[in-house]
Amino acid sequence: MQVLPAIDIRDGRAVRLVRGDFAQETVVNQDVLAQAKIFQKGGIQFIHVVDLDGAVAGCSSSRDLIAKIKRETGLGIEVGGGIRTLAQIEDYLRVGIDRVIIGSMAVKNPDFIKQALERFGSDRIVVGIDAKDERVITEGWLETSHIHFIDLALEMEKLGVTLFVYTDVDRDGTLTGPNFAHYNQLMSKLTTAHVIASGGIHTKRDLERLASLGVAGTIVGKAYYNGNISLEELKEVMSC
Repeated sequence: MQVLPAIDIRDGRAVRLVRGDFAQETVVNQDVLAQAKIFQKGGIQFIHVVDLDGAVAGCSSSRDLIAKIKRETGLGIEVGGGIRTLAQIEDYLRVGIDRVIIGSMAVKNPDFIKQALERFGSDRIVVGIDAKDERVITEGWLETSHIHFIDLALEMEKLGVTLFVYTDVDRDGTLTGPNFAHYNQLMSKLTTAHVIASGGIHTKRDLERLASLGVAGTIVGKAYYNGNISLEELKEVMSC
């Protein structure tokens, strides 16, 4: 199982939120690049980066900073937040970003996902599904749709999506444990696509349990920044 430490960027800083609430922001490192280098020096190979400003504004607000992280660390990087056009995807890939996560557009314009897959390939395009009370939310977690997260996943899989990042927003940043039931549902319904788990990780045991379910990866944010899980423990899970 791949384990991806998270860096959420807001106003050029690395921050953590609780359930996506900007009013509950904690700055974990004033220097985003420095944080990425901590992961690099600690033996991490791949990180998950979210452009929070871009997610709200619908643009690549932190593009230059993210490109600098890639250039100076060589880390594998997947990026999400505010990606609304094929030009944005192409630009991220051009500067070396490994995977691009598309969220809101999967709900608002499924044909966009199809175009992205055809142009860039399923190994580069990830669909991010964020849900609250099992309904998909979009626009930086500010808008709630009527779509059930399983229905969206199945629709996207039919289009050719092979990798999802699924987040139960009510668990995100809470250290209350992942929503294992939701991951079981996803794993049982999907036939070819894989899932990266996100939200609620508390201990190394959570990671081990997710690995036993067969998820492709897990994103770790607050549990690392709070000291619940060390970089060594992250690497131990990855090597299992």
